[in-house]
Amino acid sequence: MNNSVTIITPNDRDVVLTRIFDAPRQLVFDALTRPELLARWYGPAGWTLLVCEIDLRVGGKWHFVSQRPDGKKFGQLGVYQEIVPGQRIVNTETWEDWGAGETLVTTVLVEHAGRTTLTSTVRFPSQAVRDTVLKGGMASGAEQEYEKLAAFLAETQAVARRS
Repeated sequence: MNNSVTIITPNDRDVVLTRIFDAPRQLVFDALTRPELLARWYGPAGWTLLVCEIDLRVGGKWHFVSQRPDGKKFGQLGVYQEIVPGQRIVNTETWEDWGAGETLVTTVLVEHAGRTTLTSTVRFPSQAVRDTVLKGGMASGAEQEYEKLAAFLAETQAVARRS
């Protein structure tokens, strides 16, 4: 089965990314919310997560700093708006050093037969910002990042089975 990411633009401001992972929902949720796990997979191929601060509660803040292979660093930050443990996260996201405005990201996890469908809806402040991000490589970056997450989840489950 093909587990690649699908990306749709249902309206002029949203991008919806969907990917199925061969892992239980709680493990995927943990990989998205625990700094020590995020550090092992977050970002496109070759990127490193240097800073990962998460206050996982409604009103709590998060802050990431990632580094590309060429050394350039990117900061992201936001505030959690809604958290349903193991199922749903809604948060704002702003990229430091890029004045394009704030996005609202809604991530939903649904498990069926031990596999989890992750659906992430990103609402951009305008169609122009959304289109700029799409043209800037959002699809390839998401595909690389989700491949890293899939590999991390497979490795984590393999280690658990051997224990």
